[in-house]
Amino acid sequence: MRTKDLLAATATGLWRWDNVSGQVTLDAETARLLGLPAEPVELSEAAVRSHLHPADFAEITGIVNLAVTESTIAEARLRVMDSEGRVLRIVRSRSRAFLRSETDHTDYELVGTVQEIPETQPGTASPHAPVTGDWRRSREAFLLDAGRALAEAHSTAEVLRVAAGLSMPGFSPDGLAVFGIEGDRISVIGHHGHQQGDIEPFVDMPLDTEYPAAEVIRTGRAIYLPTPESYRRRYPATWPLAEPFNRTSWAFLPLVSAGRTIGAWMAGFGTPVAFTPDERAVLTTVARMLAQALARAGDQESRRELTDGLQRSMMPTVQPDIPGMTVAARYVPTGGGLEVGGDWYDMITLPSGRIALVIGDVQGHDVRAAGLMGQLRIALRAYASEGHHPDAVLSRASRFLSGINDTEFGGEDPRFATCLYIEVDPATGLLDIARAGHPDPTIRMADGTVLVRPTAGGLPLGIVPDTDYPTTRLVLEPGETMLVCTDGLIETGGHDLESGWARLRHVIETYGAEDVHGEPTERVVAPALEDAAGLERLADALVQAVHGPSSYHTTGPFVDRREDDIAMLLLCREGGSCGVGSGGTAAHRPVRRTVLTVRQSEPERIAEARRQVRDVLHDWADEDQVDSAVLMVSEMVTNVLMHTDGDALLVAEITGVPGQRRIRVDVADGSDELPHRRTPGELASSGRGLVLMELLAGAWGVDPRGDGKSTWFELYEDAADGAEPSLPDLDAFSDDSLPEPAA
Repeated sequence: MRTKDLLAATATGLWRWDNVSGQVTLDAETARLLGLPAEPVELSEAAVRSHLHPADFAEITGIVNLAVTESTIAEARLRVMDSEGRVLRIVRSRSRAFLRSETDHTDYELVGTVQEIPETQPGTASPHAPVTGDWRRSREAFLLDAGRALAEAHSTAEVLRVAAGLSMPGFSPDGLAVFGIEGDRISVIGHHGHQQGDIEPFVDMPLDTEYPAAEVIRTGRAIYLPTPESYRRRYPATWPLAEPFNRTSWAFLPLVSAGRTIGAWMAGFGTPVAFTPDERAVLTTVARMLAQALARAGDQESRRELTDGLQRSMMPTVQPDIPGMTVAARYVPTGGGLEVGGDWYDMITLPSGRIALVIGDVQGHDVRAAGLMGQLRIALRAYASEGHHPDAVLSRASRFLSGINDTEFGGEDPRFATCLYIEVDPATGLLDIARAGHPDPTIRMADGTVLVRPTAGGLPLGIVPDTDYPTTRLVLEPGETMLVCTDGLIETGGHDLESGWARLRHVIETYGAEDVHGEPTERVVAPALEDAAGLERLADALVQAVHGPSSYHTTGPFVDRREDDIAMLLLCREGGSCGVGSGGTAAHRPVRRTVLTVRQSEPERIAEARRQVRDVLHDWADEDQVDSAVLMVSEMVTNVLMHTDGDALLVAEITGVPGQRRIRVDVADGSDELPHRRTPGELASSGRGLVLMELLAGAWGVDPRGDGKSTWFELYEDAADGAEPSLPDLDAFSDDSLPEPAA
């Protein structure tokens, strides 16, 4: 009997579908089943689609794509619709794809049959019932949930954990394994539902082994084994390895990423699974998502490993054995790209026996910034090791970076860098500081007060080749802690320099001022930070204040919402509580002191002098006295700049216990011209300085010195309202020819 007669006898139609041209050829029986005249016809894909239920056509499209990928039969049940939108009949279609090209899986022709499914008789169930809407909805919900969970997994371990927890609609595997490729062998990346010893026979298996996972990796095609018999018949050599697990069905699917097979996924079932087209579609979709998640996690882990190695090579280990000093450091990269950038810190042992602390920030957050940072750090280390002073080190570094911009990049897109270079004498606490456009250092005093120490500075490195960098000298007193950092620690979270410092000041001042239950104390002396662990905890607290807990790592990058790189150094001089706590007995209470030089050429630093005094008096009881102190300091420093040729040296010192403290402020200059009192007229623009001192100070005076004079005042925290100030004897200063202080 001819094939045509056989098809006619069984009421089976034949059709062809050219995927490239979109043309579908129907024989007479297929045309009749689709509600067309019973004669051969060639239609477009759109014309055929108009005769089928839209949901069924979408379903068969996915089934065909799966069959083309797996080289299997595509079987589907379709509802044929009439012109009124009613179901005319239900047909079953079975087809196979014939590829025209081995490389292009979209160039194929489908050849298939179509046959009507008889209506179900009352009281019976049809074995060919179409897939229900509930199944479709459950499957779609499962795939959406699985895709979301796999997309959020950031490591291989998380991906495997998500895969093990997937509960597929209607059928769930009780054993999973993910196989990878290592050279010419397969490896087990992860598994679920097996004991550790169970996987030993599958570890380091040659790729040419007659084992389903190996064949899937070799061919890139899925293998479905619905029964133990099918497994034993197809893979007799490795069946003894699978038999002890007592499973009844297996699915081995390729893990394909970017067109390359990177492994295989095994799903084993304890109950029989027929692997219908719908079930295969679910498994194939999960395998694709799993492959993408594993590839993404592998890339992230490789990038993290590269970042860790690059960071370790660029970031030195701080020296823990500086005599009389304790140091802590942090580097937190930004969250983008390779998580490396231009921020850095360094510690350098100098020929003189001193220690140089360096912190800086190269413009940008890319690989070029990281490369420039590495070169600049090496150059700074070389200049410092030659014994140059801080100003000379930065001048040479600026010339070096400017040369790199010109020679390596032709002057296009030049990069600059900010830098803070500090030469430390561990024996005396003396700090010689040179600054190139970088944020000023911050000092936490022994009683917990935090001050930003203004320092002289120059342009960032690399802008002008020959730039001068003036040096500022400070003393780190016993028990004080210095913080230097890049602007990422200050400005992250939308802060500017002022509000960012206020946030950090609060963290530093309150650190350690809580009891074991986390409740604020009366600010008694807290545990010392002289040990490395204490200073490390303070460093952690500062980073947490910016990013929140668990968003950084001390040895490598972790995740999170990071806007800029962070580099930070903490230096504590031993001999006190290293800036923790503000209490203690009166006899042992540390002195709070600040020193500032205002040069003739820097009148703008008068504002810094006012700010320093206000910061020193941050916890003073009487706000009016704070305003008075700031006003008198402004008058005293302005007088020096206006009426002498020298610089003003401001020293503010607080002693005593809270509530009974005294602040003494001295402003010294190099002139021997002494002030005297005047009675300014109503319209006079000067001459009120000493009048203000008489009205506002608790006590004040002018002390001659061998190299100039010192004007001073005192305020007392417990002074009663209306108390008369103690006035100095100015008879010795009656020379009317002496200049008056400015108003």
